Amino acid sequence: MTAVLSNSTATDDRRRELLFRGDLFVYSATPAATELVGFARELVSDAFGPLDPETAQHDMPVEDFARLLAELKPRFIHHPRCKELVPALIEERGCDPSLTYFDVPRLRTSTSDDYLVSGISYAFHPHRDCWYSAPFNQVNWWIPVFGVVAENVMAFHPRYFDTPVRNGSAAYDYGEWNRTSRRSAAEHVRTDTRVQPRPEEAIDLDPQIRVVPEPGGVLMFSGAHLHSTVPNTSGRTRFSIDFRTVHVGDVRERRGAPNVDARCTGTTLRDFTRCGDLARMPEELAAAYETEAEAAALAGVR
Repeated sequence: MTAVLSNSTATDDRRRELLFRGDLFVYSATPAATELVGFARELVSDAFGPLDPETAQHDMPVEDFARLLAELKPRFIHHPRCKELVPALIEERGCDPSLTYFDVPRLRTSTSDDYLVSGISYAFHPHRDCWYSAPFNQVNWWIPVFGVVAENVMAFHPRYFDTPVRNGSAAYDYGEWNRTSRRSAAEHVRTDTRVQPRPEEAIDLDPQIRVVPEPGGVLMFSGAHLHSTVPNTSGRTRFSIDFRTVHVGDVRERRGAPNVDARCTGTTLRDFTRCGDLARMPEELAAAYETEAEAAALAGVR
């Protein structure tokens, strides 16, 4: 059973324990989250000029929209202000900045009515982040930039949290993805030909859970959860921020959600930096996960 806990007072240790069992946590906006969302809105507003970003898709050729996002999203991801606000937000939520590592925050979009669903604004099919070489102790943070509704958020498919799904993760290697596929996202406007792990059997999308936080509210979930982009029928483009965290103690001790069906290779751990001082994840930890993933894949258990 998956529970949704609202404004829980659980400690970070207890919260991670419950996340790794499949529970979801949702929190109201905090000062740092509000500031992060406000900063994102500034960049988005500057990029779209006189157009309303949430409805601009109705006034722009899709190719122009994709080009705009191709400039906007990296600007947000790599802006020094994000390296200040994200650690502050993580600490506000009770995480130890000396033990918690985060990856770069990404500005995501989900356009309405199949306007742009590939490449730079990819509409995700049901998937686990762990099919994409994420560690099983990864915690995902998701934050709406503007108001969202049930018709443009994410869906979780809790029946599959501990139930295997036949999938294409065996063909995915994170290092190869970075070398050949990540940078070409903006080139995929009408279709997306990049190889990405997806279910290879029919998935029952119901029952599903949709969480609708306020702008600046935070949804936290395990990277092992099967989740998908809800087909956006709201008439408005959804803008959101997401990033991931890992606790170095979980990484060292191999604590995390169960691996029921991932067989990918490589690891995303090298993408993570420590909240307190932006130090990189220790190479020996990332290398160990990478080696174990390759060995497990060869043995047919990942």
